[in-house]
Amino acid sequence: MLITLSQDVGGYLYEVFIEKFSIWLALGLLGQALFSARFLVQWIASERAGRSVVPVAFWFFSIGGGLITLVYGLIQREPVIILGQSLSLFIYARNLMLIVKERRRGKRQAGGDTATGE
Repeated sequence: MLITLSQDVGGYLYEVFIEKFSIWLALGLLGQALFSARFLVQWIASERAGRSVVPVAFWFFSIGGGLITLVYGLIQREPVIILGQSLSLFIYARNLMLIVKERRRGKRQAGGDTATGE
């Protein structure tokens, strides 16, 4: 039974990753790798800070991985990926917009303090 199970799993993995290999599968895997790398970036930043943080690079990896994965989903006609990544990309972009807005506000306040001599 264990031998049969290992043969079935091996056959399944061979079919999915070798027999069905295409440039689109490679692109999908690249998108997933970028998407996964964002968690590594977040973990490293949090460990360095000694608290949970979400660095800007997290959002760039999210957008890169999400875009590539969305293209893969569109080419492969995968509705679950298309719907999931479409909404997610909006959220990632919005987070970057909020970060930019906050940084601009911070620069204006820092510039205002310098101008008033405070």
